[in-house]
Amino acid sequence: MDFALSARAEDVCGRMWDFMREQVFPAEPVYEEWRAARGHDDHGHPPVLEDLKKEARARGLWNLFHHELGGMTNLEYASVAEIMGWSPTIAPEVTNCGAPDTGNMETLMLFGTPEQKQRWLDPLLEGEIRSGFAMTEPDVASSDARNIQTSIVRDGDEYVINGRKWWTSGAADERCQIFIVMGKTDPEGAPHRQQSMVLVPRDTPGLEIVRHLPVFGYQDQHGHSELRLTDVRVPVSNILSGEGDGFMIAQARLGPGRIHHCMRAIGMAERALALMVDRTQKRVAFGRPLADQGTVREAIALSRIEIDQARLYVLKTADLIDKYGAKGARTEISAIKVAAPRVALDVIDRAIQVHGGAGVSNDTVLARFYASARTLRIVDGPDAVHIRGVAKEELARERPWVG
Repeated sequence: MDFALSARAEDVCGRMWDFMREQVFPAEPVYEEWRAARGHDDHGHPPVLEDLKKEARARGLWNLFHHELGGMTNLEYASVAEIMGWSPTIAPEVTNCGAPDTGNMETLMLFGTPEQKQRWLDPLLEGEIRSGFAMTEPDVASSDARNIQTSIVRDGDEYVINGRKWWTSGAADERCQIFIVMGKTDPEGAPHRQQSMVLVPRDTPGLEIVRHLPVFGYQDQHGHSELRLTDVRVPVSNILSGEGDGFMIAQARLGPGRIHHCMRAIGMAERALALMVDRTQKRVAFGRPLADQGTVREAIALSRIEIDQARLYVLKTADLIDKYGAKGARTEISAIKVAAPRVALDVIDRAIQVHGGAGVSNDTVLARFYASARTLRIVDGPDAVHIRGVAKEELARERPWVG
């Protein structure tokens, strides 16, 4: 495996770092001050993001997440996404590479009709609107899609949808104009052919946004919302691919999304380590800098070792996807989805410890990073599900010799 960056990727990474240092990092306090002035529960759109989006497009840093759009392989994009992870709230969105829009755009690219693409994909690719993915439900373990209870019943030329969803990211932002909703069209069918996905516009009668859920007390700007769908009617032309294809679409959609999360988690860990090192060199305790303390040096060294291990695993997985597709990297995708957030959490936790009280405040990004990284252990399938899959593959693996 050769993980050396191509000239194209080197150039994009260089331009991304310039953009981060010159525009994104200086915009972070502007973004936070704007939100703080409007209140914790406000989900308005900070104007600085639109300025940054224009700048990103001018620098050629737009829609890099997909090989057909950004001209990069998954392996090449991994390094770019890691850089974005240094500012995970701002950088992915202003380059049009943020979740859940990337997954929804890829879904529409793969399974949308020409009409669906024109109506929804084109404005998403232009960054004019945002989107939501409504799969998780409050009353069942949605990590097993067979449990989903939302019903999608055909009535003539329409589907009638009834159910509850939550943790639908993006719904609090009024720019979120379209939802991909997963439900059951054939409850008596084969277990993996019961589910379908349909497109539901935000203004459809019967679609109610009930509340916006905080994450460890943080209300993200775009929100993570609970939805109620009561006799929601959409044309049958709003179905994606076809009836019974929901499980297949979910697998196709979640594979790339999982690796993108892992790439950004490595970037978060790197920034946490950078903050840790800076703090230990400037802070004095017991007569000498923290950096001279043995336990602190161990924390720094372990963080470097763990980050590099996780990065290599992510790069290997990206390389496998490029060569064999998501199915050919199924085990590795599950493995890094467990490994990368855990490494990020451990490194962020050490950085918090070194910062003391400042680490758990909002004076640094560490507390928010911790909340985000901890959430990643649930997002796109909890650890237990991925560990189950890796174990299943390992138990079935043939051994060259057993002594």
